[in-house]
Amino acid sequence: MKNLQEATERICELKGSLVALDALVTAMLRAMPTAGRSELPVLFQSHAEVARTVLLNSPISEYTLAAFEHDVRRMGQMVGVQPAAQA
Repeated sequence: MKNLQEATERICELKGSLVALDALVTAMLRAMPTAGRSELPVLFQSHAEVARTVLLNSPISEYTLAAFEHDVRRMGQMVGVQPAAQA
């Protein structure tokens, strides 16, 4: 039972850290000069693709990958990434 409690505590710590990082990134986006924001969509898509490749080639759960994809879409909307055309 102790391992389950430790795992639960660690998951909660990670969630808190993630929310703090999300708040920081959002604040940084708002503070960023407009000129710098123009490059952001392309850079974000490029870095997200690298991260996706790493995740897909790692022993991770489908939940981790789904959360990553969800947040990439959400953050992409924040930085102005145009959604991919539906086929």
